[in-house]
Amino acid sequence: MSWAESYRSRVTSAESAVRAISSGAHVWVHAGCNNPEELVRAMVGRASELRDVTVAHLMTFGCADYADPRYAGSFRHRALFTGSNVREAVNDGRADYVPVFLSEIPRLIQRRDLPVDVALIHVSPPDEHGFCSFGVGVECTKAAAEAASTVIALVNRQMPRSLGDSFIHASRLHHVVEADRPLLELPNAGRISETSRAIGAHVAELIEDGSTLQMGIGEIPDAVLLFLREKRHLGIHTEMFSDGVVDLFEAGVVTGEAKTLHRNKIVSSFVLGSRKTFRFLDNNPFVEFHPSDYVNDPFIVAQNDKMVAINSALSVDLTGQVNADSIGTRVYSGFGGQVDFIRGAARSKGGRPIIALPSTAKSGRLSRIVDTLEPGAGVVTSRADVHYVVTEHGIARLHGRSLRERAQELIAVAHPDFRAELREAARRRRLL
Repeated sequence: MSWAESYRSRVTSAESAVRAISSGAHVWVHAGCNNPEELVRAMVGRASELRDVTVAHLMTFGCADYADPRYAGSFRHRALFTGSNVREAVNDGRADYVPVFLSEIPRLIQRRDLPVDVALIHVSPPDEHGFCSFGVGVECTKAAAEAASTVIALVNRQMPRSLGDSFIHASRLHHVVEADRPLLELPNAGRISETSRAIGAHVAELIEDGSTLQMGIGEIPDAVLLFLREKRHLGIHTEMFSDGVVDLFEAGVVTGEAKTLHRNKIVSSFVLGSRKTFRFLDNNPFVEFHPSDYVNDPFIVAQNDKMVAINSALSVDLTGQVNADSIGTRVYSGFGGQVDFIRGAARSKGGRPIIALPSTAKSGRLSRIVDTLEPGAGVVTSRADVHYVVTEHGIARLHGRSLRERAQELIAVAHPDFRAELREAARRRRLL
């Protein structure tokens, strides 16, 4: 039997496919815009038949009904990055949050420290050789699909075909559910505030021609891209990218010609964007997707000269400790690739690791530059790792600086309404 005949014999309905999931199973769900919602809904539809199923994934968009209180006995989510659709479950104790570097997750899967029995994936149709592309997200899902004893695939005619280390052969798909529908898109893609624009302008001052960029998730990294139109020969080596990178490519700013690793290529492991980004990605030889254990490996990242890592934070204390995953004791997001790229950029020749954040929260009522982190808040990036902190009020240079000098630099980029309070707090601590 040819691969094509074998593939056709495994096409079924979502309801039939998820019968392969049994009580006690460990299920992986494809992340981000790849969320295979048809398979997820069919799995949750079997809640009355299932007990103690672990559902693990990075941040997903769309449905996550397994995290609903009604299904607490049937499913327990294991969040490797906490998105808005599972945040309540994590903070209510019905789901678990795992603080982990994105670069290390594939290894956890391979060692079965993070077991995967069933992988729910969302891929492109097979090509003439039988290979399906993981589409808009390879990240850790390739490792999960390779480790799983059962792979259930949503094969979508509208999934773009990403290139690179981004394929699974049709023979590895145990159950196939076919679809023809648009992908989930990044909510509020392209919406950028004036504060973020000001931060983006300051960050752009730190980016030289020929730099290679990594951008984390969020409005601020997107804002930075607006101020790079006059730069030349920028490269991209990043865990993810969105519409702004497409704009810079089309403007001739992103060429990859000065890259010292994967020259003339955008290297990434997933995209979060709109249809514009999905169309750009499809069969584009300028873009190579690789799994997270390669793209995010700090030793790989450091091989890019003039590597600039741009990541966001929730708060930064006066010594430079960065909280990026929690608000007090309440989990908000995760580690993602922040530390991977901050450390990689720090070791790059001419590299610049940057933490960028608004100076205030809650409509200006709360300073994000703080005396001490809120009790229970997690330190994602240590103060020794931080080189630059950027707000809309300027650039704080921390690398190699004393605690006193750090406090001075950070107070200078705090919102003016909070500077006197922060100076007094620093004096009480003998920092000033």
